[in-house]
Amino acid sequence: MIVGVTGGIASGKSTVTRAFAALGVPWVDADDVAREVVEPGETALAEIAERFGPRVLNDDGTLNRRALREIVFAEPAERRWLESVTHPRIRERLREHLARIAADDSPYGLLVSPLLFESGQSELVDRTLVIDVPEAVQIARTAARDDVDEAQARAIVAAQMPRAERLARADDVLDNGGSEDEMRRRVAELDRQYRALAGQPPA
Repeated sequence: MIVGVTGGIASGKSTVTRAFAALGVPWVDADDVAREVVEPGETALAEIAERFGPRVLNDDGTLNRRALREIVFAEPAERRWLESVTHPRIRERLREHLARIAADDSPYGLLVSPLLFESGQSELVDRTLVIDVPEAVQIARTAARDDVDEAQARAIVAAQMPRAERLARADDVLDNGGSEDEMRRRVAELDRQYRALAGQPPA
């Protein structure tokens, strides 16, 4: 069984994933795969550089993520073009990673993806878990973490699926607005639930 884990930017997906991993749950992160497909030598990076020019490349030939982000968040059509180039490649690479998880002995695994619903990656999973925090928390965390101003942080949040829609599509929700201990307790509850759903008898 594969559980798709998603949430808005800065909702704490990585922290929650590490808590599941501590319980022995394997996982694949779509963000990691998204970075893989735009590494030097990958065809996606060549297409991006051809469209936007040297301004989106660092001196060493790697992708200048900040420069690209500024372009695509200012121009929705460019964001759609970028997604048309990267999403199919990410999806194929994810299938390969998930096949490896399915082949091991764990009763379930995680696909962690900020764009689980938007990209159609939810079709790759059996169940969905949304990590949720208030929008004001997302904006504050994004501005601090990514060193952007509040306006850009708001634009990043606004470009994602609305919080209400994400919650409506969730099979399960983890409220990550409290303490780390509360989060870990909820992860332990969900782990027991998922193991049961996957047919593993309780320990």
